[in-house]
Amino acid sequence: MNIVSSAEIPPYMQDHFTATYPSHQFQFCSGMEEAGPYIQSADILLTYGEDLTDELIEQAAELKWIMVLSAGIDELPFEAIKKKGIIVTNSRGIHKIPMAEYAIGMLLQVCRNTELFIDSQRSHQWARGERAGLQEISNKTMVIVGAGAIGQELARLAKAFRMKTIGVSHSGTEKSYFDEMYTQKDLATVLPNADFVVSILPSTKETRGFFRMEHFEKMKPTAIFLNMGRGDAVSGETILDALDRGEIAHAILDVFEQEPLPADHPLWDHKKVTMTPHVSGASPEYLPRAMDIFEENLEKYVSGDRKLVNAIQLDRGY
Repeated sequence: MNIVSSAEIPPYMQDHFTATYPSHQFQFCSGMEEAGPYIQSADILLTYGEDLTDELIEQAAELKWIMVLSAGIDELPFEAIKKKGIIVTNSRGIHKIPMAEYAIGMLLQVCRNTELFIDSQRSHQWARGERAGLQEISNKTMVIVGAGAIGQELARLAKAFRMKTIGVSHSGTEKSYFDEMYTQKDLATVLPNADFVVSILPSTKETRGFFRMEHFEKMKPTAIFLNMGRGDAVSGETILDALDRGEIAHAILDVFEQEPLPADHPLWDHKKVTMTPHVSGASPEYLPRAMDIFEENLEKYVSGDRKLVNAIQLDRGY
């Protein structure tokens, strides 16, 4: 079996796979340009997803399984993959720990006004008089839109702060660590209760432009909106309008419609916006966790089991 990786894999991981699976041929490459000559004979392809095209899929005469070493798969050439009946799996779940920590950390930073005190320290100012504006996150209500692995981990951490956790998903089925679950169609009914609204939506046809002004109008004027899913779930203009009209108190944004965010975009300088450059999932454990999923699936695949972990429903896009 020929296994090709266009994703750069550290030498110690390469050594592990070549030693553990000596009957398979591995080609570990640093990018698709290097991997290109091996695509035609590849049975399995490891990739981060953004380097695949319709043309490459057409060339991949033997390709049966694509392992995407990230959770996001929105840049894959879906139609070409579906046409050839190729299995796709991703690394869903590997981000749950860093992203849940990110959300709690950023909410604490905003509510405890950490930015002010860091600036005060740098300017040698004793800003004790600003303490009246400090807020707690405990005993609040968090609405998490996207109740998958990341959402459940965030809900679990929120329980340490005695929060009420409300989940919103496509199906609305019961999930661990959520006090209540609703479907996406019911979102407007739960937003008035939210102190924090966290979006962890993937990018699909159904979720692009998901949050509209009517949703922000339902939120408390003291609410904080945090987006760490996909930037196209809400437009920057909608967020700016909601902030300027006082529909919400603050927005924490890790993802944007256009990345990198243009230097002249008004979000940069808005006093009610805290931004990070799409780093909520960053962790030194990212690739080891992804490769653990790949190895688990490789064991299944070699044994003839096609019920792989994190198999993607290509028609739904996740």
